[in-house]
Amino acid sequence: MSEITRRGFMKQAGIAAAAATVWDAKSYAAILGANDRVRTAVIGAGDRMRSALIPSFLQHAKEMNFEFVAVSDIWNKRREDGAAFVSKKMGGGKVDAVRNNDELYARNDVDAVLIATADFQHAMHGVEAVNHGRDAYVEKPMAHTMSDARAIRDAVHKSGKIVQIGTQRRSTPSYQRAYDYIRSGEFGDIVNVEMTWNVNQPGRWRRPDVVPLLKEADTDWKRYLGNQPFEPFDARKYLEFRLFWPYSSGIPDQWLVHQIDTVHWFTGYPHPRSVVANGGIYAWHDGRRNWDTLTAVFDYGPLDDMNKGFQVIYSSRQTNEAGGVKEIYRSVGGSLDMDKQLVTNEGGLTAKYAAEMKMQPRQLKTFSLGDVEKVSNDANTGADPQTSANMRNWMECVRNRKTPNASVDAGYSHSVALCMCIAAMQTGAKVTFDDKTQQVVAGGKHVG
Repeated sequence: MSEITRRGFMKQAGIAAAAATVWDAKSYAAILGANDRVRTAVIGAGDRMRSALIPSFLQHAKEMNFEFVAVSDIWNKRREDGAAFVSKKMGGGKVDAVRNNDELYARNDVDAVLIATADFQHAMHGVEAVNHGRDAYVEKPMAHTMSDARAIRDAVHKSGKIVQIGTQRRSTPSYQRAYDYIRSGEFGDIVNVEMTWNVNQPGRWRRPDVVPLLKEADTDWKRYLGNQPFEPFDARKYLEFRLFWPYSSGIPDQWLVHQIDTVHWFTGYPHPRSVVANGGIYAWHDGRRNWDTLTAVFDYGPLDDMNKGFQVIYSSRQTNEAGGVKEIYRSVGGSLDMDKQLVTNEGGLTAKYAAEMKMQPRQLKTFSLGDVEKVSNDANTGADPQTSANMRNWMECVRNRKTPNASVDAGYSHSVALCMCIAAMQTGAKVTFDDKTQQVVAGGKHVG
């Protein structure tokens, strides 16, 4: 991020902090009462919000005593449609359509917010929320630049607000059981992790039917750009932002962070030691800037002992779906397959090859991690079980003020790995991380 845009981001954060002081002292205490209703607003009424976050919220709203009161979106169509959608889902309750977040935070009836805006806006909107004294559920990625990652981490810590990041694996039962199993030591040292996310979808992240509906006069393009350099209005970059850097990095922003987050969680390592990457746009030449194919190799392990550690091999393509989604952890004794939710001795050290070196074989016992989260969507809400569990954990933490499963520090770790991967893609260099300055290093230079 340039110094100009960095100053702009921090200026916005400072204004937000000043505006929050009066509201916070007077109104925020209402959340602390176990029986007080938590009034919540939607920020960004797009596909992810409508298909996952709103249904997940409503699945628990009655029991947890939460309610929606407003929808904030800078596009008038999405704003009005979003408010009508939420009202209908609530059974006809009043939900206000608000033009922007300045107007939203000027209200005294909003205690918390759900944020699902464009990838590059998550950190900015998260900082804005906590500086205005609101708890927040913030979709992933938390940030794809280190300056934004540091800004939201520091703002959340300073504010003491409850922020859950949308890496919902951390609230998923099978992943929690895998965490316990790996940390128990029974699995053995991780020697390799294989991760894939493959589809064959030329229309993935495209919105050809919606793009013609968006006119510059109907939204606030300058506000959309936020802390990014100005460029002329482009409806594709607004609605198909996942295809265009710097609004998203595409595959890493959308998919990598979910899977790499489990590596940090399971191992306790805060970030990779190094990352290299290769790929490109090989099939879908539709004007996009972001790759349709990526392979990245991450090195993890103790920073003070390079003789210990393991590789994470991450590959993703949007051009052929063979292989699907995989997330497999391997040790000398076998494999932990998160897609199958199964621990097996696959690949483990057999008696034959152990005997050759006068060693003992290592063969993990086969058992299931369970399939609780693979049940079908709730018939009434449409909420997927993983997001629903993550949403409920956030609601509980808003009540009890405990740290949520997918905390801002967890988000910071996945942001570091994400920023390292992006730097490797953009520079072709082997990328490392400077813990002292908290900056990504590519080609011997700090890049963020």
